[in-house]
Amino acid sequence: MKSDSMKQFVDQPLRALVVASAVLMATSASVYAQTSSTPAAHQLTRAEVRHELEELEAAGYNPAQGDDVDYPADIQAAEAKVAAKHQAERNAVAGVVQIGPTTPTP
Repeated sequence: MKSDSMKQFVDQPLRALVVASAVLMATSASVYAQTSSTPAAHQLTRAEVRHELEELEAAGYNPAQGDDVDYPADIQAAEAKVAAKHQAERNAVAGVVQIGPTTPTP
């Protein structure tokens, strides 16, 4: 009778260990399958984020307004102004002269 209790004492932890090992192997295989071979995108630094916010504020966006009903339109308009400014700077560096609106008409 002692051998039966000893066998039961060893079998249950062994089974649990086998099940846990199988689960770990299955999850590690799925994690490996999800990794991508492409390089990671550039992580923005705090200084870059602060600079972007300063540019948006200079273009008229006010983050202090909080839950403003015009929030999406406000920030989108500021982003469009900043993008137009950056495009004008790139054109000036490249020596391109642009006449007329910068956005295409539908």
